[in-house]
Amino acid sequence: MNRIERKFKILKERRKKAFIAFITAGYPSLKTTEDLAVAFEDAGVDILEIGIPFSDPLADGPTIQASSFESLKRGTTLAGIFDTVVRIRKRSQIPIALMTYYNPVFHFGDERFISRAAQVGVDGVIVPDLPPDEAKGLIASCRKNDVASIFFISPTTTEARMKKVAVSSTGFIYYVSVTGVTGERKQVSQRQIRPLAQARGLTDKPICVGFGISTPEQVRSLSQKSDGVIVGSAIVREVTRNLGKKDLVQRTASFVKRLAGVL
Repeated sequence: MNRIERKFKILKERRKKAFIAFITAGYPSLKTTEDLAVAFEDAGVDILEIGIPFSDPLADGPTIQASSFESLKRGTTLAGIFDTVVRIRKRSQIPIALMTYYNPVFHFGDERFISRAAQVGVDGVIVPDLPPDEAKGLIASCRKNDVASIFFISPTTTEARMKKVAVSSTGFIYYVSVTGVTGERKQVSQRQIRPLAQARGLTDKPICVGFGISTPEQVRSLSQKSDGVIVGSAIVREVTRNLGKKDLVQRTASFVKRLAGVL
């Protein structure tokens, strides 16, 4: 049982829901990524998603795309991100999932990537452009190294597909709350959330909702229908708002605390 699975076990015993926060690795620096991870744990974040910046993201909206571009421009590498996780582990035991597109994993090699991730203290991987049908090698490596393999379902996913995703996923299942890319929305349609109840009837694995969530009210509402809520773009936007300020980490952590505090 890795940190992600242990966290959901504890939350279930306490009848609480997970708050999952996303940040882009290396934005604005890898040292800031490290400091944010530690501050977020103190702010009430249950699981941290660290996004590996990629030049051609297909699931990310403008906010995260821009942060990835800046991170890459400043020289962020996969090796540097792994080293950052090593440093985080010296200061924090917050569960960490890497969110990456498959290209960096493919070039690194599935087994080598997952083995290295486990070695430095990563607990899960999320690969938006790799469906479970094409992920047999990655899934096998994850099982071997006790790393969660987290796959997606969406409002358009069929029941047969939901079953396949449920079998392939460990740690939790990622429910995409919109038919589109990441980014803040004024409201999340109840019609888009309705299929989540269907998925809930097919598996006892945790299902967490992400994409488009940016306010405490949305976090509270969606937590009633899921096992956890994921916020990304709104947090990255807060980092952007505070670029150049000495207290960037503290300001961003305070914002995150307001979101996590409603659970």
